[in-house]
Amino acid sequence: MTKTISAVKAFIDTYDSAPLAYQDLDQAIEAICCSAEFKSLLLALIESDAFSEAFGREFAAAEAISGLPACRRLRSSLSLSLGSFFELLAELTTAFAPAAGAEWSAFANRLHPFELSKTKLMALLLQSRDGKFYQELAADLVETNPHALYPTSSYRESRGHVVSTLDGQSIEAVMSASTFTSIKVVENSLDPQQHLLRDMYISSGRCVCLIDQNVERHYGQQIQDYFDFHQIRLDKLVYRAMEVDKSIHTVERMLGDFKRLGISRNEPVLIVGGGVLSDTGGLACALYHRNTPYVMLSTSIVSGIDAGPSPRTCCDGFGYKNLFGAYHAPILSITDRSFFKTLHPGWLRHGIAEIIKMAVVKNPELFAALEQTGSQLLLSRFGTVHCQPTDEISRRSQRILGLAMQSYVEAEYDNLYETHQCRPHAYGHTWSPGFEIEAGLLHGHAVAVGMGFGAYLSQQIGWISHEEMHRILRLISSFELSLWHDIMLNWETLWAAQEKMVQKRGGNLVAPLPRGRIGRCGYLNALTQDQLYEAVLGYQTVCAEYPRGGVGIEPLCRDVGLEDPSATFHLPVEPLPHPENGARTLSEV
Repeated sequence: MTKTISAVKAFIDTYDSAPLAYQDLDQAIEAICCSAEFKSLLLALIESDAFSEAFGREFAAAEAISGLPACRRLRSSLSLSLGSFFELLAELTTAFAPAAGAEWSAFANRLHPFELSKTKLMALLLQSRDGKFYQELAADLVETNPHALYPTSSYRESRGHVVSTLDGQSIEAVMSASTFTSIKVVENSLDPQQHLLRDMYISSGRCVCLIDQNVERHYGQQIQDYFDFHQIRLDKLVYRAMEVDKSIHTVERMLGDFKRLGISRNEPVLIVGGGVLSDTGGLACALYHRNTPYVMLSTSIVSGIDAGPSPRTCCDGFGYKNLFGAYHAPILSITDRSFFKTLHPGWLRHGIAEIIKMAVVKNPELFAALEQTGSQLLLSRFGTVHCQPTDEISRRSQRILGLAMQSYVEAEYDNLYETHQCRPHAYGHTWSPGFEIEAGLLHGHAVAVGMGFGAYLSQQIGWISHEEMHRILRLISSFELSLWHDIMLNWETLWAAQEKMVQKRGGNLVAPLPRGRIGRCGYLNALTQDQLYEAVLGYQTVCAEYPRGGVGIEPLCRDVGLEDPSATFHLPVEPLPHPENGARTLSEV
């Protein structure tokens, strides 16, 4: 057991709860903070190795994962306001002893309405009877652990070391950074009795919220009512978030709004919307103060299991997907399927593509669950309409979301800054970014075409069987997603897509494909123009056997009421030329 967990348990077992009932809050806080039990806990929190893998596993073994984010933030206890500190202490103790946690939560709730709650813990401790001890502690921490005393963000930590020649003319440095995030699949996040969002903003008393205008139309009043109920001021910034809006100009507007509202560097912005808003809003947060935290409340499947928790924030540029971006993960990502009940069926389809992606190359259990559940996911909107919470489809939907989220996060967060390109979650995203905008395709349909083509390539080079290839194609088709689009016959576009991807991936193609069996991933790193041509024609023949010749239902942005991104991007669609005699065939890859 770690020193930190031992200290938390010892504190719960030995603390005197009498001060929590004092009517005089100043007297109560003085009694709490000057106790020996409090001092021991505080030092253990400050000294904790909060970002280590072992630390997280200890919390998991103790079945106290719900207290882990609070414990990690409490390593910066001295810089926190009293309101934030006691709110986090309540969250931490609740994970180990709910009854004790309830007492601390009630105390935090008593404190929040008063100006005293905004006082920094360190300021109070310096004025206490133990002030000399904390003055010496602060002087030591400036040298040994500045993150504990003056953090820019309680969610990040950086380290580095430097060596140099004696004359300082040659210097070598190594830098590392750690950050943490929480990913939650919850129900009815806007119910006032659900405190997840409330707990993020109650201490500051304000929430700046970026919100998709479609979400505002359906849920704007409910969001307002939630924050009004908890007496938290809500500053809404409503943005249209179609694919055509995913531009640097939108990001610039967001930055202007952030400046106008005076957002602090440690104040989490709330982003409520789908994939486009999570990408652009996250990028704006990454740029503002070079690092402004944000909370992602996902209202679509794409954002819920992919773009929302993703550290890759971005916008389109020069007719190419996600050309501009930054690595900036949310501090909290919430997926709530209750929002799915108002989604257009076409948006549901294209979101399911991202789930299929993880199933094919990462999680065979997820793949089987999708096969078993099938079109019921669409018909029931993930168990949110025409069914009860206790129905089987509701349970399956929640399980599918959880498996997809787990698979995605495992793949994404082990390679936060894309320092290598063995990225299974890029399956379906090798050629599609180059033709999605030009074709006017919904992102999910473009990815589905890429996945189907990737499965065909994998079968052709002997990585998966003929039957496994068709299992993948059948699953994609069963959700009415596209296997084919004639944009694939535009040789200039397709080859340019591959060349751009090689540039983006550090000089390698490294295309993720299913390999060995469904649920495992391999990487194809060489494909000539002629081999690509041969594969496209062969794949077209296979797709012809599927419903609608492999074309999905409502595959285009304009089919689901979105502005057509191809309207500002025109290139003629030309058939591919025939391969030259003597060219290598795909079977020779």
